[in-house]
Amino acid sequence: MVERLQVESRSPFEIHQILTGLDKTPETLVESELYLPEGEGPFGCVIALHGSLGWADHHQDHINGWLDAGLAVCKVNSFISRSIDNTVNDQLTVTHAMMLVDAFRTRDVLEQNPKIGKIGISGWSLGGTVALYSSWSPLVEVLGSPFDAHLSFYPAAHIRPEVKDWTESPKLILHGAADDWTPVHFVESLMPQLPNATLKVYPDAHHSFDCEHDYTYLPKAVHLKKRTIRIDKTGSMSGKLFLGLRLPTNKRWQRRWIIRLLRNRGATVQGNPEARADALVRSREFFVSHLS
Repeated sequence: MVERLQVESRSPFEIHQILTGLDKTPETLVESELYLPEGEGPFGCVIALHGSLGWADHHQDHINGWLDAGLAVCKVNSFISRSIDNTVNDQLTVTHAMMLVDAFRTRDVLEQNPKIGKIGISGWSLGGTVALYSSWSPLVEVLGSPFDAHLSFYPAAHIRPEVKDWTESPKLILHGAADDWTPVHFVESLMPQLPNATLKVYPDAHHSFDCEHDYTYLPKAVHLKKRTIRIDKTGSMSGKLFLGLRLPTNKRWQRRWIIRLLRNRGATVQGNPEARADALVRSREFFVSHLS
């Protein structure tokens, strides 16, 4: 059974705008698809968020497993709702900040549904970033109620908040050791401040390890290296460049200029059968454990 939802959301460029003036950002109508299993409910529900390439077959493989386990799934269409196909070559058209608002606004609608019980969040790559940082307490305080569980597939975990306050909800992060798009070292260095979090790293696994595609090089994909972005206590964001120079990253033009300066382009994706098989089971067991 599928229900079509339309949710009133916002389109802030960065987390900075969420924290300092969300009501001043453009309004957006976001469409979602709510899939319900057989029965009366209430069902545990997963809000699912796609990556930079949009929805893909391997996302649906996980979703089918969650549905088979008796969970509801709500697929949020952040790209299509903003007339964007993908953001591989330009990460500034639809951002994780926009998708964060989409996720929380969708949660607000779902929690009014008597068929929905506990609500978790999951995402891949860009969506995985959203699933991870949706547990950061200052965002929760602005956007709504906390999620009951967080599952992130190979997120970009390069944001470093000065306020190290996160919800206690269980968190599972699945990542590949050979990921050159969103390297796992960002997650590893963030783990000490994440409560109730588990990181599973798959050896020799690339980005999108849970797909079934052969090794593919994306020459224009904007990748991460070692630099992080800081969010200070006022919500202002900045990144350190050469010789210790710190530049603001709150606005689109600032981020575009930095991307051109650093020339961080090129990344690989490749399916890994062993990692894929484990992730399909592990993700299902995680949500069944914490949402049922």
